[in-house]
Amino acid sequence: MIRLVPDWLLYIVVITVVVLVLFRVDQRHDAPEALPDAPEAGAFLPPPSQYDPAVLVEVGPIASGMGTAFAISPDGWWLTARHVVDGCDAVGLVVSRGQAVRVDDVKRAEFADIALLRTESAPAAMSLDTSERRFQIGQRAFHVGFPQGQPGEAYSRLIGRETLIARGRYDLEEPVLVWAELGRTSGLRGSLAGISGGPALAANGQVIGITVAESARRGRIYTAAPSSILRLLNVEQVAATGAPGERMTPDNYGQESDDLRRNLAVAQVVCVAAQPRT
Repeated sequence: MIRLVPDWLLYIVVITVVVLVLFRVDQRHDAPEALPDAPEAGAFLPPPSQYDPAVLVEVGPIASGMGTAFAISPDGWWLTARHVVDGCDAVGLVVSRGQAVRVDDVKRAEFADIALLRTESAPAAMSLDTSERRFQIGQRAFHVGFPQGQPGEAYSRLIGRETLIARGRYDLEEPVLVWAELGRTSGLRGSLAGISGGPALAANGQVIGITVAESARRGRIYTAAPSSILRLLNVEQVAATGAPGERMTPDNYGQESDDLRRNLAVAQVVCVAAQPRT
């Protein structure tokens, strides 16, 4: 374990959050009232289509900030969002107050907003469910991470697919899953910035996506598709060998999320970018 950044710098990064850690579809700060929790539906998620609605996001310039990552292998492989770690001079995973372990390698996908991180090892690892064709409209997801630089979570229901079009620091188009927010950590208001890169978990405790963007005005959360995750793992020849977590419900997801962070299956990512020259 090493001290990646001085305490004062880490503190500044945390309190500023740089807000751009999670690029947002709009700038409204207050999320709408949560939608009623409707019963599970039975229709299966259709495959991606050229007729899927598109959502445009702007990837801001490189800046120091924080996000979320989660372990998928005891060998030290983690997944996060690409925009959280893209262009950073140094990347670390926060393991205690003011302490971080250095990320040895960052492998960014060119086709989606996802990235792999490599450390020496991981205390706990989570399993993936990449069978998205068997996902059902209306099923739940539980989004775990560090919104606004603090531990927090939200839960949602699946409403369909869209095509995410990213422009700015890098350009890409990718199919994403769209979720309607149903609830969140008590007291958490406004943007979920900082949860980006965190896992979206099914009720059975398996990871079914990576949180990559939100639209606070619409009450929507966007996750990278499991097919994109599987493609990156195949390209980099990385095996996900984690275990399913505990079952999650709207009543216990806060406690279960705390356990995932406490066990370091889910960790906070810090990106240190070069300071601009004056």
